[in-house]
Amino acid sequence: MRKTFGTGSVWEQTLGYSRAVQVDNTLFISATAASGPDGIVGDDFYSQTKYILEKLGAVLADAGFSYEDVVQSKLYLTDISKWEEAGRAHGEVFGEIRPTLSLVHVLPFLDPEMLVEIELVAQKSA
Repeated sequence: MRKTFGTGSVWEQTLGYSRAVQVDNTLFISATAASGPDGIVGDDFYSQTKYILEKLGAVLADAGFSYEDVVQSKLYLTDISKWEEAGRAHGEVFGEIRPTLSLVHVLPFLDPEMLVEIELVAQKSA
């Protein structure tokens, strides 16, 4: 079974991607930024990570998953020296769940106000 989930973003149609794709009991969520209705939310690594994780919680719930189902998390940071700020927000959500984690240093995103993107993989027990 393959099912796609979208947010209605024009970018999803233009670039040809989905916010999330479920294949059987696994949900793959595209890298997500701290973009809100009025632009980028937060001006530091902690606040952007926190906002993104809230957005991803809604994506998980929409697909019938939860944070507890997350098995892999990837944080893309434009300044790797700020990993502790992003990590603190990540730990507030995943401290007891403990999915695998990658911290990846990247060049600036398309919007220079974007500091963080997060990608998740979640899996329900069979």
